[in-house]
Amino acid sequence: MILKHIIFIILIFTLFLFYISYRLYNYGLNPYFSKGGIFSNKKNENVPYKDIWLSEYKYKKDIYINSDDNLKLHGYLVPNNNSHKWVIAVHGYMCNSYSVSNIAYRYFNMGYNMIIPDLRGHGKSEGSYIGMGWHDRLDILGWIRYIIKKDQDAEIILHGVSMGTSTVMMVSGEDVPLNVKAIIEDCGYTSAKDQFSYKIKNMYKIPSFPVLNICSLISKLKANYFIEEASSIKQIKKSKIPILFIHGDKDKFVPFYMHNELYEACNSKKEKLIIENAGHAKCEKVNSQLYWERVEKFIIENTR
Repeated sequence: MILKHIIFIILIFTLFLFYISYRLYNYGLNPYFSKGGIFSNKKNENVPYKDIWLSEYKYKKDIYINSDDNLKLHGYLVPNNNSHKWVIAVHGYMCNSYSVSNIAYRYFNMGYNMIIPDLRGHGKSEGSYIGMGWHDRLDILGWIRYIIKKDQDAEIILHGVSMGTSTVMMVSGEDVPLNVKAIIEDCGYTSAKDQFSYKIKNMYKIPSFPVLNICSLISKLKANYFIEEASSIKQIKKSKIPILFIHGDKDKFVPFYMHNELYEACNSKKEKLIIENAGHAKCEKVNSQLYWERVEKFIIENTR
């Protein structure tokens, strides 16, 4: 009789763990389940012109590519006077191309052609899950090929914010064309597993094991990748591309300690920039002058 009770309790507990893990998958990786998601970061409603520039710029063009797994991916092309200078600006979690309008605005005024993609499962791009940068890294390689097909002499900068910057770091560990000259990394996480673990512990005050492990299995079944595969820190160890690491010292969404871990792991040419009193994805706003001085200097030094 006691044995039956024990088995019943174990069964109920196991079902509860799978329920919580499935909820975690939906809340974290299903773009249609929650408007904000586990990694959301609220933004101010009143924004300056440069933050809405892309949505209002009438000369942008809708462009599309197909992913390796046959998703239709959307982006905006903003051409700029037949320049050979290009930037791919990559947005963050549960955002879209418009959320990096301020980045695009600055680069456009510096003479760059812009590609601003919607990551899979975001904006106008197809996809039923959030890739946390892993499958997205191959999508960005697709956008790089799109540029090179148009302009063989292209000099390409990858600039990401939050999940977008973890995406471009994951790109850096692949066989990247020599046209890609530098990466600007703004407040990225070391890995999806680390980021999930941090959020679970800080938001829900529970240990990540075994819920995150089960969630990773669910992710493999539904999104075709284990959460631990999406690792920026493993990818940048293989990178040969110069990377500028930027992070705000008041970041509570992607914790500041990840900045140093990423910087130390990188074996390519690298620099770091810490913006004081900046929260998550706020570095460019808190100290725009310092931010862009260092970005421009880093790019010039690596595109000579």
